Amino acid sequence: MKPLMMFAIVALVAIIVVVSFGLQLAPNAPIALSDGAGANALYICPTTSLFWDSFAQALAPFQHVLIIALFAVIMLLMFSWGWALYQNLLSDSFKRDTFKKPWQLTKWVFWCAVIVLLFAVTPNYFRTVTVDGLDGVYVLCESDTPGAQAVRAETVHN
Repeated sequence: MKPLMMFAIVALVAIIVVVSFGLQLAPNAPIALSDGAGANALYICPTTSLFWDSFAQALAPFQHVLIIALFAVIMLLMFSWGWALYQNLLSDSFKRDTFKKPWQLTKWVFWCAVIVLLFAVTPNYFRTVTVDGLDGVYVLCESDTPGAQAVRAETVHN
């Protein structure tokens, strides 16, 4: 296996372990709330990635077109794999060369889909909230995130 692929696998495993167990490299002190207020509080932070959020919002009108294009390319990909399989079936032998183009197209489509998905749906896309009485763009965060504020849960809307 190539060293870059091995590094990607180890990095992916490390990210999954860190996220799954809630590990932090430098944890901060959590916000202290009274016992009665803790059950009715949510923590919000001002968003810090305005560039990526605005970039994702600029792509929003084109998401329908991008999805249509993705499914069209996936259908072409299925036809190319089917054609390669059909050619091998006709010749009654396995010819590796017939699968080179479909495999290249598969890798290209996969990575293009991943990149477009990362551009169109930022991490803040799923965490963005509006807060009654506060102006600005906020995201849900943890109690120990720097800049976190505790607000009443009923004032937070998705």
